[in-house]
Amino acid sequence: MTQSQSRSTSPASWQPGMPEREGLWIFTRLRDFIDSIANSSPARLALSAFGVVILVFTALLSLPLASATGQVTPLHQAFFTASSAVCVTGLTVVSTAVHWSFFGQLVILVGIFVGGLGTLTLASLLALMVSKRLGVRGKLIAQEAMNAGRLGEVGTLLRIVIVTSVVIEAALAVTLIPRFLLLGESFPQAVWHGVFYAISSFNNAGFTPHSDGIVPYETDLWILVPLMLGVFLGSLGFPVVMVLHQNGLRWKKWNLHTKLTIQVSFILLAAGTVLWGFLEWDNLRTIGDMDLGDKITHALFASVMLRSGGFNLVDQNHMESTTMLLSDALMFAGGGSASTAGGIKVTTIAVMFLAITAEARGDADVKIYGRTIPEGTMRVAISVIVAGATLVSVSALLLLHISHASLDRVLFETISAFATVGLSTNLSAELPPEGVYVLALLMFAGRVGTVTLAAGLALRQRSQLYHYPEERPIIG
Repeated sequence: MTQSQSRSTSPASWQPGMPEREGLWIFTRLRDFIDSIANSSPARLALSAFGVVILVFTALLSLPLASATGQVTPLHQAFFTASSAVCVTGLTVVSTAVHWSFFGQLVILVGIFVGGLGTLTLASLLALMVSKRLGVRGKLIAQEAMNAGRLGEVGTLLRIVIVTSVVIEAALAVTLIPRFLLLGESFPQAVWHGVFYAISSFNNAGFTPHSDGIVPYETDLWILVPLMLGVFLGSLGFPVVMVLHQNGLRWKKWNLHTKLTIQVSFILLAAGTVLWGFLEWDNLRTIGDMDLGDKITHALFASVMLRSGGFNLVDQNHMESTTMLLSDALMFAGGGSASTAGGIKVTTIAVMFLAITAEARGDADVKIYGRTIPEGTMRVAISVIVAGATLVSVSALLLLHISHASLDRVLFETISAFATVGLSTNLSAELPPEGVYVLALLMFAGRVGTVTLAAGLALRQRSQLYHYPEERPIIG
């Protein structure tokens, strides 16, 4: 036995304060372990953090205190709900308003807030508040969490993230609370519902504390407009918010990411509104018997929510098959990068469209707004699209085998889970436990992102020291 071992085990060496030193030693080892993961693979740290947080919320939702009946919630239901909350999806296997107690709903709401900001973002904010500054490792972790462009922007972006989130959510809550009071709810109920919808909408979660959701308010613009604004602002992404905060509406001072995100977001919003309204215009099961104003409101609301919001005014099973296919496409597209929205992201779509246009024109470079997009960015865009399509296809195949449901319902639910949208044909609630776990894992993959998932699961980070001779295969 070495001298150091003798000191650590000898009773005579035990002194007052030793437990504190032991706790400090454990904390130091844990910090060093996290630092080693962050240095070797920030993506792996992101996966681990999200996974641990989901398990913690699963344990909380499994408590008898979390259910309205005081009974233990089955593991697959608690795990699915925790995954849906932390991944800001909104899919449910039990009614949020009926099954969960106030404590359970509060756990879900905290999970939405944590998942919307991101676990690594919150960890970086905590470190920033405690130490007043971020070291290089802390900035690298935050950069991975928020997809920040330059390392120097991380500190500014962190502050903007928390301020923006709190201010927007508070403004939405203050707007909604008076309306719920006027509708006859008690003050505590109105405050709770206003805060719940504010956090759920800005984080693109789609959870509702009412048993009927927001269907009873389908013509109430006082409620629908704040929800649409919250979802749309949350889907832009924090890097865009930072640019808008610094440069306002001065288009020339925006960076390329901001220009592409806002432009494509409005294009998809307008196209989705027109197409959804056109396809459902005469459908008596949805909006066919409504007046012109309500039809336009429903079409606009659906277009916003299909981008990752998750709130619905019509039964998804009553939509036309063509509308469901349109919905699949809009959900798969998603929102902005480093936002609370899911999907493959609008900048991915923009880059691929620009690459196809450049190829059709015979241009050597992919150019837009006086900037050239690097080839590496296009490779990432291709990887995101292919990986996302593969995950959706494999998951849909598994769910078809498990549920024996129709393809349109399975595909809709699968894309909704991957894109963390939360719109549902009620298939989630009908699935057996194995199907629930498939959707939960798909929500996790969609929230962390396909590129982050692949990088985190890689056995090692490869550095290539040589290149083979180039040879072009025939394409097309």
